[in-house]
Amino acid sequence: MKALVISPDEEVRRHLRVALQSAERQTGGTWQYLEASDGLAGLRIAWRELPDVVVADEIASRAGAFAVARDLRGAAEPFPGAIVIVLARREDAWLAKWSGADAWIERPIDPFALADAVVEAVQRRHPQEVG
Repeated sequence: MKALVISPDEEVRRHLRVALQSAERQTGGTWQYLEASDGLAGLRIAWRELPDVVVADEIASRAGAFAVARDLRGAAEPFPGAIVIVLARREDAWLAKWSGADAWIERPIDPFALADAVVEAVQRRHPQEVG
């Protein structure tokens, strides 16, 4: 499995990777982690690497998480992986849904909730790859 983490904050990216390690343990496989510090770089990496899941921080710069999700889902050939957004505010859940995200969690980041959301989203997108 391959996961892309997008956030302008290096500490947030580290927290997201740690949370994803719990998802890795849940799936029983080895995951590869990719990172981007802004949304535009994240989009380039997502299309080049086609990760199984993109976890995007809502506050990502140069194309936020909603723009990233909308661009990936709105392409002529939609992005096949799962998209999970970390929300700064509960009120933004409608934007996550509108953008095409498969799941979202709110800050503060609960690593177990994030891992569960990622595993469930990946299972819905790739049921044959996740047990």
